[in-house]
Amino acid sequence: MVLAISFLEAPLKFRAPGITVPLGVGIGRLVFRALNMVEAVLAIVLIASVLADASDVRAITVVLMILLAAVLVAGAGVLRPRMDRRVLSGQTSESMPRNNLHLGYIALECVKVVLLLVLGITTLSA
Repeated sequence: MVLAISFLEAPLKFRAPGITVPLGVGIGRLVFRALNMVEAVLAIVLIASVLADASDVRAITVVLMILLAAVLVAGAGVLRPRMDRRVLSGQTSESMPRNNLHLGYIALECVKVVLLLVLGITTLSA
């Protein structure tokens, strides 16, 4: 989901005919809010499933899950609300450069993908 939405849908929507920056940003706000809610639910399910059989959990799994949760909280709980406030105050237009908050969110999404891959690989190799 992260790859499809963050790295495919998000940049491509601005290339669609008739999509302005304010319209694309409005769509992005809805899509990323939904993505973050689904990610939070899946994180809770993942944590609960690991805790259900804590006797067989490797330390690397716990560390990766903590890092993933921190990235999710930083992106969904800190950066996205700040970006939302910026959008709602009308601070988006085609002439404005990307904001540092946006670049930070992109960086966190990249970190999230790497952490998910490492978690998957370490889980499969256990």
